[in-house]
Amino acid sequence: MTERPARRLQVLVVDDETIIARLIADMLGGEGYEVDTAPNGIVALERIAGRDYDLILSDLRMPELDGFGFYHELEQERPDLLRRLVFITGASEYADGSGVIGDVPAPVLTKPFDLIELQRVARETLSISLL
Repeated sequence: MTERPARRLQVLVVDDETIIARLIADMLGGEGYEVDTAPNGIVALERIAGRDYDLILSDLRMPELDGFGFYHELEQERPDLLRRLVFITGASEYADGSGVIGDVPAPVLTKPFDLIELQRVARETLSISLL
């Protein structure tokens, strides 16, 4: 009897900075995740419509539909994904790591971050969302 290979965890990286999105995708891809990218919240919503993601990493400041708008769209359309969402930002006002941005209870990963920090946040978020 052959075992089926384990399903690779699906990650969506939403960031308008192509270099940052590619770097995160490469880091997570090297850890065995299957990673897609989107340049803003509108494209991210299109990707989500066609695929289930185990983890979503979203920048806050993006053109067209920013991270907050993306969060509120998910809240309306796919509230099941909210516990899979982590914000990534270079904005210093979120550097306290409180995990709450205004009324949005989502973990925050502050740029610049390293692979170890990214892995930690991914594991913590996945352990909660996959319960």
